Amino acid sequence: MASLALELMGFFLGLLGMLGTLVATVLPYWRTTAHIGSNIVTVVANLRGLWMECVYQSTGAFQCETYNSMLALPADLQASRALMVISVVLSILAIAIASIGMQCTLCLENAGTVKSRVAGAGGVLFLTAGFLALVPVAWTTHEVVQTFYSPNIPAGMKYELGECLYLGLASALISMLGGGLLSASFFEEHEGGRGRWQGGGYPYPVGVNMSGTGARTTSQTYRNPTLQVGGINTPSRGQTLVRNTSSSESGAHETPGAKKPTAAGYDITGYV
Repeated sequence: MASLALELMGFFLGLLGMLGTLVATVLPYWRTTAHIGSNIVTVVANLRGLWMECVYQSTGAFQCETYNSMLALPADLQASRALMVISVVLSILAIAIASIGMQCTLCLENAGTVKSRVAGAGGVLFLTAGFLALVPVAWTTHEVVQTFYSPNIPAGMKYELGECLYLGLASALISMLGGGLLSASFFEEHEGGRGRWQGGGYPYPVGVNMSGTGARTTSQTYRNPTLQVGGINTPSRGQTLVRNTSSSESGAHETPGAKKPTAAGYDITGYV
């Protein structure tokens, strides 16, 4: 039950992280104009993202222009694009795989441990996607901060951290948390299965043989540890005591007035 709750929580956290990563990838709010020094005019704000550069005016006009050439872009921007796209693709793949392997779905229902392994694979993909999204966000954040405090760069060319950087950071951490919960549910389920008792203990019927003449023979096996009570030694561990009882289901073969023999038997505790 606990593993099912972890799977659900990890799945929805991974789904939320995927949506946040997708929004942060598309929107241009990675860098915003820093209004410092002589650049105190707030009428126009420049916004830069992974795919376009936009200009926002105080009148409400919003104009964007996509980058014309991908090869002409800086290497860090190209790497950020690739990592964010790969992160979104891995998150979508993780959602599909985790949906198949979760306990609340009907896929792979009779596959045994394969179902839990599939859910664990989805968690690993969520972890990988979150890490890939964290790299360009941290990289861009470091570059913006380093540029902002550099004295050699004019104030008009400095930028501040945009909203997409905060969103991308939160989404990456949420995706990694969701993947960790899915992976934890996989390990918890397997550890719980190892801790279960799998040996024989209490007596259960070993076999029932029904003969054609109406006689019924039942054989029961008892396994008991070695006990010594009052000087009486009980059978050692692994020793098997078999009780065979035969009863006639037809009353036609019984002799009136005959004394019925007493069948030997054992108590369930193993004492005679």
